[in-house]
Amino acid sequence: MSEVVTDKDKEYEAREAAAAPGDAQPNADRVNNRTLRPTGETFRHFMTTGWDDQEPEIEPLESSRYIQARIDALGAQFPGERIVIPAGTPKVRSNDCDYAFRPDTTFAYYTGLGQDYEAGAVLVLNPVDPDSEEAKAGRTHTAELFVAPRADNSTEEYYTSAQYGEYWVGPRAGLKELAAMTGLETHDIAQLADAIGKDVGAEAGAVRVRVIRETDAAITELVEGVREANGFADPDSNTAADDKLHEVAAEARMIKDAYEIGEMRKAVAATKKGFDRILKTLPHVIDKERSERMLEGAFNSVSREEGNEVGYDTIIASGPHAPILHWMRNTGVVRNGDLLLIDAGVETDSLYTADITRTFPVNGHFTELQRDIYETVLRAQAAGFEAAQVGATYSDIHHACMRVLAERLHDWGILPVSVEESLSPEGQQHRRWHACGCAHHLGLDVHDCAQARYESYQGAEIRPGMIFTIEPGLYFKENDLLVPPEFRGIGVRIEDDVLMTEHGPEWISVDIPKTVEDVEAWMAAMAE
Repeated sequence: MSEVVTDKDKEYEAREAAAAPGDAQPNADRVNNRTLRPTGETFRHFMTTGWDDQEPEIEPLESSRYIQARIDALGAQFPGERIVIPAGTPKVRSNDCDYAFRPDTTFAYYTGLGQDYEAGAVLVLNPVDPDSEEAKAGRTHTAELFVAPRADNSTEEYYTSAQYGEYWVGPRAGLKELAAMTGLETHDIAQLADAIGKDVGAEAGAVRVRVIRETDAAITELVEGVREANGFADPDSNTAADDKLHEVAAEARMIKDAYEIGEMRKAVAATKKGFDRILKTLPHVIDKERSERMLEGAFNSVSREEGNEVGYDTIIASGPHAPILHWMRNTGVVRNGDLLLIDAGVETDSLYTADITRTFPVNGHFTELQRDIYETVLRAQAAGFEAAQVGATYSDIHHACMRVLAERLHDWGILPVSVEESLSPEGQQHRRWHACGCAHHLGLDVHDCAQARYESYQGAEIRPGMIFTIEPGLYFKENDLLVPPEFRGIGVRIEDDVLMTEHGPEWISVDIPKTVEDVEAWMAAMAE
């Protein structure tokens, strides 16, 4: 990606700039001196003629059949108010290079758009007139999607805009295409400011505005300006109103519809393929430098083939790295005789992610101690699954898992107090070897619904349609002097994805082996 710039090049650039002194470089705040971009009128004319049209395919997304119900449910919580949900913008990786764009989760949920279609787009839910036909039909809001028009070959932006220009990024969905894909009324992003400010005021019958404020600083600033100009100048009050919107939107995702459940099954199936590829690669990388990263690459390649990306940074933790809860450097050596903890999930094109953890014996066979620790964690997970019934809570799952772990730690002579004392709120000594939680919601985010209230999450009853993980573990740090030497440097986690049905919990990831015998057989089959 390097360019050699000579004095002759600089002279040419200056001459071209002088030919069109009013022409501003796109993204002027991020340019450097490596790029030579002609700006003369001859070149402009040459670049906007002689192209064949490239029309992107237009088909309604499967998700478009579900988003109206989601929008209606959200709007019912905020009658008479305008709701602004940005997609977000690309984040700078370095200088003029961005990370791959992923839309904000709230935006993805209420538009059904995944992948990287709509950087800079904004969804606006407008309150309906109480006397309108929409209101009589029970609807509180109408939706409008604001997006950048296509920068196709008929526009100068075709070759000048690195973000939207189709010379740079290829054919992309514009107003017409996104309207067909989502079923939403779609407008030019240039109309957004007027749309947000329409009829806003503090008087009775006027419109108030809320925004998902963390997603796009420029959109939040725009909304704040509209509010301040129309009688809503208290920033603390505005922030509290926005936080309530984010909370309600997060809680809405707790119950998955049929489309979401189908996407989660796809994510889990793709993740199984990723683990298969890891196990096929494993025998060839043992004892090699950075072999953890070799396995990470094997899994991540499947995530790109089968979906959009990984749902979160893949954890490949061998030997003493396994007890490190969020080991994501993956720079270690996978050694014969170690346990290998892998926490990974494929994110589908619709942005739903699996979250699976398996722990493998690198040489294909558990030692007696490794098996004892592994089966303790497996029993803890089974206890959590039994506790996860309709009407139970996440706390019930947690306590069921913790009791199994505490009892076995006591049997090993590691727990310095009785099981009951350790399980008491004042004790919790067993948590030294399991400091994290045992369950969390799963969906568009790996830790989905995180903005929900505590009483709607940890303290709420589990209901049909919820998808969550159960992930107990035991983590014996290499430097832990309170455990016998043979335990040090061993980490085991087993994590699976669960759908709550009317008849009880269902392992979505049932096809990914996890008993000792099945894991060893799986490894043997993949190594052939």
